[in-house]
Amino acid sequence: MSDFNSLGLAPELTALLDKAGFDTPTPIQAKSIPFAVEGHDILGLAQTGTGKTLAFGLPLINHLLGALGRPQPKSVKALVLAPTRELVNQIADNIQQLTDGTPLRIATVVGGQSINRQIQRLSKGTDILIATPGRLIDLMDRKAVNLSTVGFLVLDEADQMLDIGFVHALRQIEPKLGRPRQTMLFSATMPKQVGQLAATYLDNPKKVEVTPPGRTADKIEQSVEFMQVPEKQERLRDILSADPDALAIVFMRTKHGAERLKKGLVADGYAADSVHGNKSQGQRDRAIKGFRDGDIKVLVATDVAARGIDIPDVAYVINYDLPNVAEAYVHRIGRTARAGRSGVAISFCAPDSLGELRDIEKLIKRTFERPEGAEWVGSGPKKSNNSRGRRPGGGGRRSGSGGGAPGGAPGMQSKRRPRRGQSANRAAK
Repeated sequence: MSDFNSLGLAPELTALLDKAGFDTPTPIQAKSIPFAVEGHDILGLAQTGTGKTLAFGLPLINHLLGALGRPQPKSVKALVLAPTRELVNQIADNIQQLTDGTPLRIATVVGGQSINRQIQRLSKGTDILIATPGRLIDLMDRKAVNLSTVGFLVLDEADQMLDIGFVHALRQIEPKLGRPRQTMLFSATMPKQVGQLAATYLDNPKKVEVTPPGRTADKIEQSVEFMQVPEKQERLRDILSADPDALAIVFMRTKHGAERLKKGLVADGYAADSVHGNKSQGQRDRAIKGFRDGDIKVLVATDVAARGIDIPDVAYVINYDLPNVAEAYVHRIGRTARAGRSGVAISFCAPDSLGELRDIEKLIKRTFERPEGAEWVGSGPKKSNNSRGRRPGGGGRRSGSGGGAPGGAPGMQSKRRPRRGQSANRAAK
């Protein structure tokens, strides 16, 4: 199938796709849309960045445009559940792009925003509601929304919803939904809990899988740099200063760590902002908009952004802290090399993170090279310390591309730590 005209979509919708610049479906879209248009439940396994939003969004819009009629007060025709505010907003932006000029009403509800305004918006009825489970439960408790009219349901990034504790909310929501209904569940991985969720929500689904779990994008150049924790800050600044116009996402493990690092980068003259759970929705939205527009060059984030940012121009993903859950590594580095582009993913590994690194290697079926002269890095293929890195700033005990290590590690080249003013000047150029 080479274009959207062959997927069973209405001519009105394919015309909207042409106007929006969409001409060729991705594999997940080509495989799932015909089943969804026919009314089948869908169990889709695919990583982020593969086009899942249109894979479920187009069939929803197709059905709703074919059965127009104003929704009743407080009612919802189609419900999309996603784990984070950022992902909700991303889904809404993509769907809104294809419903402009149509009578369809799109609404979002997430935490961190005025619930009274959301109640007012829902009072008129909604064609497509995109929500986080927690805030939807709050609105259900206030009797602000009627889900018995839901004829189409989407669970996006189901594995992440379970990872962050929404299983009880999903169990509360399911009995309130309308029947019969069509349900589509999309997940990057298929752990046991996701299988149980699928058994509860789906009826004889068509299974569509386009990317094996743990598979990383081919166009991402991945490397691991081994260093002590105090060496991370200097190495990060080396990378950022060597390519100051590039967009980079730096992933941290904790909210406080992310905010502390962001403040340090701003003090050194970098155009940086942060996204994490302690920020209000407005602050998070402004940070992502500034990053998307290029006013912010460095976005420091926790895993709330690992699946909720779709910005094609991201050149670097830097794992300042390795994630506790190996699957999060795949999602983090998937923020780069989007829309056919290439990208770079650099991970810092300190002695206390070797266990996380081994879990990642097991998941993605790849063993990163270890440098000579540093026994704590554990087992793995060795790389000569005479090779030079090709990536910004040299430095670091690299796996995959060599280079010298800051801090004077045995057998490695050392570099003097730049003064704060020096870093600020480099970044300002």
